[in-house]
Amino acid sequence: MLLAALAIRIESRGPVLYRQERVGLNGAPFQVIKFRSMRTDADAGGAGWTVKNDPRRTVLGATLRRLSLDELPQLWNVFVGDMSLVGPRPEQ
Repeated sequence: MLLAALAIRIESRGPVLYRQERVGLNGAPFQVIKFRSMRTDADAGGAGWTVKNDPRRTVLGATLRRLSLDELPQLWNVFVGDMSLVGPRPEQ
């Protein structure tokens, strides 16, 4: 995770982690944490669904997504009880 964070920091400006509000158990909102895989201005036109070969991705972000490494920081969400390792993904 440290190598991924360092690579993101070297590749582009902006935060290493991306936070997004999601809805958890019983409708409770929480901040899901991911490695940033898109440009910092990707949400400028409003949050949207990603598509295959999304032009907002960074070069490193494409690799992180392909290997699902962008999801590793979500282990913190599991640790603090916002998410579980099994079950449906929290909705946006």
